[in-house]
Amino acid sequence: SEIKSQRMCLLDKEPLKEVDEDMVSEVDLNNTVTEGEREEMENELTKLEEEITTLKQVLASKEKRHLELKQKLGITPLCELRQNFTKSWYDMQTSTAYKKTSETLSTAGQRTSVAFSNLGNAINRKFGDMRNSPSFKSFEEKVESTVSNIKSKVGGTGGAGSFEEVLSSAAQASSQDTPTNNVTGNSER
Repeated sequence: SEIKSQRMCLLDKEPLKEVDEDMVSEVDLNNTVTEGEREEMENELTKLEEEITTLKQVLASKEKRHLELKQKLGITPLCELRQNFTKSWYDMQTSTAYKKTSETLSTAGQRTSVAFSNLGNAINRKFGDMRNSPSFKSFEEKVESTVSNIKSKVGGTGGAGSFEEVLSSAAQASSQDTPTNNVTGNSER
């Protein structure tokens, strides 16, 4: 407990001091590197800087020549972009992942197509069964009879005809019976 309190006091009494990193590295270099080694490292550093400058100049020269050749060949940035896109697209399509995904989607599409075909066939069969059922026949006869009665009262021919004909004539009769708004006659008065 007494040791803890001594540590706390030490921390409280001495604030942290900033240390200049350049000074530390100079001190470290001076302490660990001899004057001869220091001179040798400075010479190597100078040579490296000269080589870097030379390499930059060579690179700039080659980039300039590269641009000149592309201009003479008619290669524009748009052409390059198109070529890069085409190459990337080709690389993607030839990748294993793309091929596997494409095959999987193709198989899934085929299975989905078969499933929808089977579903359509089943629905058609059910509608056919329903249309041939006694309940639907009874309903169809009642509708035909009702329409026939309406036509005979309205002044039609009275012939029942097919279910589709009866529905069509009933629709025509109801559209003829709807009153129209005679707005133009009222505005002229």
